[in-house]
Amino acid sequence: MKKLLQIFPALLLVILLLSSSQPVNATHIVGGEVTYVCLGGNTYRFTITAYRDCIGGIANAISEDNPAFFAIYTTQGARVLIDSIKTNSGGEIVPPNFKNDCVTNPPNTCLNKIVFERTVTLDNTNVGYKIVYQRCCRNASIINIFDPSSVGATYSCIIPPLSSAACNNSARFKNFPPQIICVNNPIVYDHSAIDPDGDSLTYEFCQAFDGGTNSNPKPLPPLFNTSPLTYRPPYSASTPMAGSPRIQINRNTGVITGTPTLQGRYVVSVCCNEWRNGTIINTVTREFQFVVTNCSKAVVADIPQYSNEFNTYIVNCKDLNVKFDNLSKGGTTYHWDFGVKELNNDTSNAFSPTFTYPDSGTYVVTLYVNKGTTCSDSISRFVKVYPRLISKYDAPTEVCPGDTVNFVDLSTSTYAINKWLWNFDDNSPIDTNQNTKHVFRFGGLYNVGLITMNEQGCVDTLFKKILVDPFKPFTGNDTTIVKGEKINFNPSDNGSYAWQPSTYLSNPNIYNPTGHFVDTGTFTYIIRVVSNTGCIAFDTINIRVLGNPYIAVPNAFTPNGDGKNDVFRPLLVGYQSVRYFRIYNRYGEEMFSTTNINDAWDGTFNGQNQELGTYYWMLGVKDRFGQDFDKKGDVILIR
Repeated sequence: MKKLLQIFPALLLVILLLSSSQPVNATHIVGGEVTYVCLGGNTYRFTITAYRDCIGGIANAISEDNPAFFAIYTTQGARVLIDSIKTNSGGEIVPPNFKNDCVTNPPNTCLNKIVFERTVTLDNTNVGYKIVYQRCCRNASIINIFDPSSVGATYSCIIPPLSSAACNNSARFKNFPPQIICVNNPIVYDHSAIDPDGDSLTYEFCQAFDGGTNSNPKPLPPLFNTSPLTYRPPYSASTPMAGSPRIQINRNTGVITGTPTLQGRYVVSVCCNEWRNGTIINTVTREFQFVVTNCSKAVVADIPQYSNEFNTYIVNCKDLNVKFDNLSKGGTTYHWDFGVKELNNDTSNAFSPTFTYPDSGTYVVTLYVNKGTTCSDSISRFVKVYPRLISKYDAPTEVCPGDTVNFVDLSTSTYAINKWLWNFDDNSPIDTNQNTKHVFRFGGLYNVGLITMNEQGCVDTLFKKILVDPFKPFTGNDTTIVKGEKINFNPSDNGSYAWQPSTYLSNPNIYNPTGHFVDTGTFTYIIRVVSNTGCIAFDTINIRVLGNPYIAVPNAFTPNGDGKNDVFRPLLVGYQSVRYFRIYNRYGEEMFSTTNINDAWDGTFNGQNQELGTYYWMLGVKDRFGQDFDKKGDVILIR
């Protein structure tokens, strides 16, 4: 391919001319695409199409689009050819494809399409080729990307490896993109393509790419790899416009639907993927700017979209009756066609009719507003009728914490159920099994939901409440006593109790036995509790028995609110009451006083935090035999 590796003399002249002139900042690029046809053998004719704004675009920039620079690379990035293409045409004006007679304030539009064609013969290799065209810059008013007036565009396509595929022709889009879209009005735009080879086609919103700069608006050569555009949040390549229902493209048909909700100019890139033998062999990308404006259509046909499925009014999974809502504006007459191919009378002229379908299936319903008049409009949506799907399951309504609960799906459907989603309302992951088991760790009332879906897209949900016994016995805190004392156990929950061992207990089979400890040591009791509903749980309590009473007083505390050592109090074992407990600062002022054995000092006086330092305490207690005992000391307050 030596003839393709050279830079043609004419192109050298173009380069010299460009290098001696000042570039024009071209803020006029609206969109473009690259396609090709195979002429036989290894010869291809490719077409570069560029769309320009001939109202807001700079005139000098538009004139400098001709000639167009392009490059051919292998798909591995090796450059094969750079050259220019000149056309004798200044481009053609694209019809607006817009019914101005039905719009009260039609905006001015001007879209110029310029086409460049070149025939090349390529070597028969085991790698493909990439054709690249780049131009800067875009309209400054674009709102879904950053810095649009300084950002160019790259349009390209792929020719598959010639040695491994039959001579390929790229797909070609059938329609011009719409130049004007009315805000808050539904759109249904056919963005599909035709493939001469009969390849399967799929469609998606895809990434648009940069190309060229203000200082270098016609890169020579166009680069093999360029940067993807950076979208302004919340926009992205897959969500390029604001809409409700959202703007989306059908993967199989290429139809764009939705209702735009925000005025502005948006970069939208649509990829048409060519599939052959299960593999994508080429992707034709058309990038365009969709202009959403307040064009005030006088008549708007509108069927709402209640389903999340593409362009679908509703998926009725209950019966064959469908009530149609009508959100149209400006209409005086209405004509509905409910889409039953076998019937001629499946129509209605009511504003909001109800229709009974003869059988389950997917139908295309069309609403015509002011049909046959100068200002008319129409809209079509899918209606899916697939009765009947009913979610149902079996499970006990009352269980115990820790039990393994069986959930059995009893759902029914005319069509096969292919998805189950269990939500157990306890922050556990969604379970996707048809029949499943679950363990509720804690007591409470749980609203357990089952969502079922069938192969036709029907969805049904059932919630049932399951009570998990909030039974969690608490026998009490571990306790220290003196030999010879008694303890009256008083657990927090009633039920059937069994205490083990029975040592020193008045009765091990009642819930509140008395313990009389005549020996020293640490005694651990394990309590088996059966609730009134039959749930079983266990708890443990430790009783430490000392030979003599004692007083334990901390030497420091930290009242900083962290839940640790925040208060100061003595620990008394074997004493029946406190006669006094007083705390003084270093000046002898009393900071705290109590006779309650459970009271504690929190480090404040009259509601004010006291400074760190040493404080002095005095304690008077009475033991279990009625004898008085006094003790004093100091404590450090730390903050």
